[in-house]
Amino acid sequence: MASVLVIEDDDRIRTSLELALEDEGYAVRGASSAEEGLALQRQEPADTVLVDLMLPGLDGFDAIRELRRGDDVPIVVVSARSDTHDIVAALEAGADDYLVKPVAVKELSARLRALRRRARAAAAAIPGLVFGDLEVRPLAGEVRLAGQPVSLTRTEFRLLCEFAEHPGLVLSRQQLLERVWEYDFGDERLVDVHVGRLRQKIETEPGNPRYLVTVRGLGYKLQR
Repeated sequence: MASVLVIEDDDRIRTSLELALEDEGYAVRGASSAEEGLALQRQEPADTVLVDLMLPGLDGFDAIRELRRGDDVPIVVVSARSDTHDIVAALEAGADDYLVKPVAVKELSARLRALRRRARAAAAAIPGLVFGDLEVRPLAGEVRLAGQPVSLTRTEFRLLCEFAEHPGLVLSRQQLLERVWEYDFGDERLVDVHVGRLRQKIETEPGNPRYLVTVRGLGYKLQR
C-alpha cells in the first residue's frame, strides 16, 4: 500500500485529506507542522509528501528544502497561495507538483499515481546514452557528468530520460507535461522550472547551456 505524509496545520483540512486519501487506498499520516512532518519522514519515510506553504515555525518552502536534503521523495504542494512567484519558488525549492486549494481528491489521487509511475517508467527505457561529458543511464537510474554522479529528484530524472530518449528532437512543454507529468493539460511553469533545475545540475554554465537548450517558440531539446 502506498503511503502519504500530509503536512498541514489546519486540522480540518488535514483530517479531510487524510480520510479522503485513505478512501483512495493510501496509508496516510498527518503532521501539523514542518518540524513534526520532517521528524515523521525521517523515522518512517512515506512514498509521497503533501506540503502546505503557510505553516507555523518552518514554512512550507523550508520544509521542501529540508526534505530535499538527500531524499528524492515526490513532493506535492497543496496551498491556497496561487501567485506565480509562490508557485515558481516552491518548484525551485524542490517540489514536483503544485495544486491550489480547494483540491478535488480524485485529481490529487490521479497526480499521486502519476508521480509513482514516473520512476518506474524509466526502467523500460533505453540502457544509456552519452551526450559529450553527460551520460544518462535510465536502466541503472544514474546520471553522470564528467564521470561524477549527478543527484536528481525522481521528476528531474524522468524529465532528463525523456529528453535522452529523443536526442536532438525538440519537445514542447505540452508534450513534456503529457509524457513526464501525465497531464492532458497543465501549468507549463512545471516544465520551465524543472528544466532550469536540471540545467543547474548538468550544465557547467546554466545560463549558457551546452546540452539542454531552448528552441525559441517551440520547446527544449537535449543535444550531443
